[in-house]
Amino acid sequence: MAVLPIVLVSDHNDVLTTKAIRVPRVDDEIRRLMDDMVETMFEANGVGLAAPQVGVSLRVIVLRVDNQIYQLANPEMVRTDGDQTGFEGCLSVPGWVGEVTRRMRVVAKGLNRHGKEVRVKGDGLLARAVQHELDHLDGILFTSRVNEGTLREVEPAEEAEEPGVVSAV
Repeated sequence: MAVLPIVLVSDHNDVLTTKAIRVPRVDDEIRRLMDDMVETMFEANGVGLAAPQVGVSLRVIVLRVDNQIYQLANPEMVRTDGDQTGFEGCLSVPGWVGEVTRRMRVVAKGLNRHGKEVRVKGDGLLARAVQHELDHLDGILFTSRVNEGTLREVEPAEEAEEPGVVSAV
């Protein structure tokens, strides 16, 4: 496994604003990408990571919530319910946080690392992370979803310590 460089919005790389393409099939190359993304997410102390954030325009995400690891290819939303508003940040937009309103509960489906269809059900942080990463796959950054007047610059230490901030989604 390898830690991959994270693409930053300041890099002006179109991969962050372009819709990622579907994975034709989950093979060793995709599993290696998933493993490298998990290692990169751990190294960056993240909650989630999408392939475009490491410069790969494929529909692959990884998440870590409550010590559970999720690895999905071609994820898509099946069902959503309720609303929640909370602070978010992003590994590709370091130093910025803002309030984002998202769905409280989600059910998403995708292919696991073995190419089998799985469903991920979650609420709260897991639901927020799934939606944030799916946005990345569609070329949407959290900054375009921030509630008006709430986007603000923070120091990295403040970002990590801010109560309720999901700074590394």
